Amino acid sequence: MYLMICSSVTYPSSNVCALRGTKVDISFTYEYPDYVQYRPNTVNTLWFTKGDKYQPVDLKHNADYTGRAVYSCEEVSCTRSRCHGTCTLRIRNLRQSDSAVYKFIFTTNQPGGKYTGDPGVTLSVTDLQVKVSFPYPTNPTWAKLECRSMCGLAGDPPYIWFRNGQNIKQGMIYSVKPQSGDSFSCAVKGYDLRSPLLYTPKTPSVTVSPSGEIEEGSSVTLNCSSDANPAANYTWFKVDTDRPSRKMNQGPQLVFSNILSSDSGQYRCDAKNELGKEYAYHPIDVKYGPKHVYINSSPSGEIEEGSSVTLSCSSDANPAAEYTWFKNNQPLLWEPSQPHTFPSVRPEDRGTYRCHAENKYGQLSSNSILMDVQCELNIGLIC
Repeated sequence: MYLMICSSVTYPSSNVCALRGTKVDISFTYEYPDYVQYRPNTVNTLWFTKGDKYQPVDLKHNADYTGRAVYSCEEVSCTRSRCHGTCTLRIRNLRQSDSAVYKFIFTTNQPGGKYTGDPGVTLSVTDLQVKVSFPYPTNPTWAKLECRSMCGLAGDPPYIWFRNGQNIKQGMIYSVKPQSGDSFSCAVKGYDLRSPLLYTPKTPSVTVSPSGEIEEGSSVTLNCSSDANPAANYTWFKVDTDRPSRKMNQGPQLVFSNILSSDSGQYRCDAKNELGKEYAYHPIDVKYGPKHVYINSSPSGEIEEGSSVTLSCSSDANPAAEYTWFKNNQPLLWEPSQPHTFPSVRPEDRGTYRCHAENKYGQLSSNSILMDVQCELNIGLIC
């Protein structure tokens, strides 16, 4: 353990705050006995931020501080067998990584003559920030932008406002009605430092996982993302043509764990932050096999010989189904997917008919109908 009896280090402040890109001075005073055991003291000074008092890292030998850290010390004065000194560490072009605890250590020519000033000075390097509020009841779309820093800069330095990269005005506060595509930042005049850029959401991007065709019964997730600062909040809606859009979900994802054919439609993702809103549409087309397959006869009921009859098949399917026709359970070589017309029905057309609907996602048969052809009575003969 290294101590120097009756030696001390005093820091004017234990916490220092400064803006990134500016400079900061960290000062201290120290004192020590002029003579110890009749031998004069000689002092070497050293600053460090990393390591401990047994293995300090001198900033002069730290590459991160090369050209930025400068020491300056006043001449030591001694009175009544005690010596006093004052030193200052100046760090230019501050970086976020400079945030650390800075301590001063000095050594003398005395045995065990090493002394560290604890707890040191905590330096916090911060950016400018823009606070957004809407305090105008009569103009609720107007925003109040306030340029501020955790440091509370002395002397009320002039602030500069930028809108879409253009210098707009000076002052700590900027009242504005944000428009789509706007961006805002502030700066301290005289310093090459701007606050992080605040901007309205960009047009959202919507992706579907998994990609490709969507089959009924599968799990599907829609993801919405937008570049925005502050970060955007997301809301999903299903858009209906005959009624107001229906809110589906709050958040960037819309999840269908077991998607249904009724989920097909147009969806809208709204991305909104404090400055504005943008939206994007995305269609969902759910594929499924045939449902509700029906066969119809026109006309229906009893059919007279020689009359015209049309048999048609219908189903609910996506994509549309193709049909195979059957008479008395035997396949017919009729054109698929088209109604079949008998221009002049004959007795041999009498029978039971059905159709079979099929697409790549499934197949299903229709009901059966009996086409009963009533024959004409000619010269006492029944056909």
